[in-house]
Order: sequence, then C-alpha cells, then structure tokens
Amino acid sequence: MRGQKIPLFFDQQILYLKNLDVIINDDEYAYFILRNISLYRLIIYLKAVKKQNKLVELNFDTLIQYYNFDRELKMLIFDAIERIEIGFRTKLIYYLSHEISPWWFEDFTIFKNKNEYLRTLKAIDNELIKTKESYITEYLNKYKDIGNRPPAWKTIEIASLGNISKLYGNLLPTIKSKDIIAAEFGTVNHTYFPSWIQSITQIRNVCAHHGLLWNKKINCSPKLLKKPPYPWLTVEPIKDDFSKLYIYLCCMKYLLNVINPKNSFTNDLDSLFIKYSSVDKNSIGISHNWKNEPLWLTM
Repeated sequence: MRGQKIPLFFDQQILYLKNLDVIINDDEYAYFILRNISLYRLIIYLKAVKKQNKLVELNFDTLIQYYNFDRELKMLIFDAIERIEIGFRTKLIYYLSHEISPWWFEDFTIFKNKNEYLRTLKAIDNELIKTKESYITEYLNKYKDIGNRPPAWKTIEIASLGNISKLYGNLLPTIKSKDIIAAEFGTVNHTYFPSWIQSITQIRNVCAHHGLLWNKKINCSPKLLKKPPYPWLTVEPIKDDFSKLYIYLCCMKYLLNVINPKNSFTNDLDSLFIKYSSVDKNSIGISHNWKNEPLWLTM
C-alpha cells in the first residue's frame, strides 16, 4: 500500500525548504524559481550539498548556484561527448565496413559473447523501428520485401552510444579494426578503449536525462594507459577517486585532444569554475594543480 503523499502548493514548498534550514531571503524570487525548477529536483541538490558539509548553513541562492553549476557542467560535457561520439561512430562504420562488410553488425561470428550480441542487436532493431529519420524509414520501405537492416552507415548512425559501445567492446580481439580504432583515439589498443567509451556512455546518460552529475558516484573504472602516446597526467588520481568525475573529464580531454586538437575544453571548464567559485569542487576530485598538467595544457 502506498504511503500518503500530498502535493505541495508553491507557498508550501517555500515553507518546506525553510523547515529544511534553507535560508530564503526573497520569497518572491523563490516562488519564481519553483515555478520553473521542481522542488523535488532541487531537494536532490540540497541533499548533495548537505552530504558535502552537514553543518553548512545553506542559502537558497547558493542552492541555485549549485544547480546552475551542475547544469552548465553537463552542457559542457555533453558537447565534448558529442564530438567523441561522432568520431567513434565514424571510425566504427568506416573500418569495420571495409574489413568485414557494410552489414558487419549482423555477423555474429565476429563477436565474443553471442548472447550479449543478440541482446544488443535486438535493442538496435527497436531503435530502427522507433526512429523517424527519413534515411532509415525510406530504406526500410524500399527494401521491406528483403527484410534486411540498412547498412552500417545508416544503422550505426541511429544506434545509441550505449549499443555501439557494446558492439565494439564485444568484438573479437582478432578483428583488426578494433585495434585501429583504439589507436586512432590514442588509447593504443582494444584492451583500453572499451572501458573509456563505456564510462563516457554512463556519464552521457546522466547528462541526457538531466540527472545530478558533479556529486555523483560513478560506478565504472577506465583502464588507464601506463605510457600514453599523447600528453597525460603527471599525477593520476588514486583509485579511490575513480568514483569521482575528474578522471573521466581527463579521459574526455585526452580523446578531444586527439580528434580536435584546438578544443577549448580547458578554458571552458576553468571559466565555469571561476563563474561558480563558491561551489565546492572537492566532490569532483579535481586536482588543485590541474591546469598545469600536460594533458590540460594541450590546446
């Protein structure tokens, strides 16, 4: 049986926040914010801030600062991931279509785990059914009597990053394209890159679904290279900090430096930290000397 839950009017929401020891000096401003940002979303941020410092006296304005910082951080990260994702799709389509065939993703013999492969292919089929992209619907209508899927340069373009990262990670190590793609991203070979792209996929999903990110515990771990071919960190985060965002920002920056050497990720991130200087960045796990690391100096 469900517990009793009563929706609160906006004035009640303001009182509710005050009862949680949030200092609100301008009820009219708080009323305006709550009409556009759900109380229940803000409570997630309130709990996250309180988790950092249980004794902190939290002003409503400060709470909104944390919310806006997280929102702009996700926008910045999402833009970076988009560049990495498009590069990944491009390489996956190009190299495997030439090495195997335009329908390489239908060839179960090139995948390690057949059950996982079938689940991924089924998920991609659902994406093909649901998509409204004209280049897919036109192909399916034209070749409906044959019943085959569109070639990789159409199918893989509409597949989610999660599904294509699963396809890549599940490829047999003997598939040459697997190493070529990893090398072109600067991660040497296929033993490293899958964990990077899977970690980035998890973070992308948080961004896409507007979840809390800056304070989020990330349950994945990228396999780091011992001697990266391109500028990296002189001091890596300890393993305990792999649940924090910083190491994943480093992975994104590394990949961006390879595919877009003139990226502005360092400056954009630094500008965000300056803009929201009151936000506690310890939960991100970022080094105080991060801007002087070779990785972040690369522009």
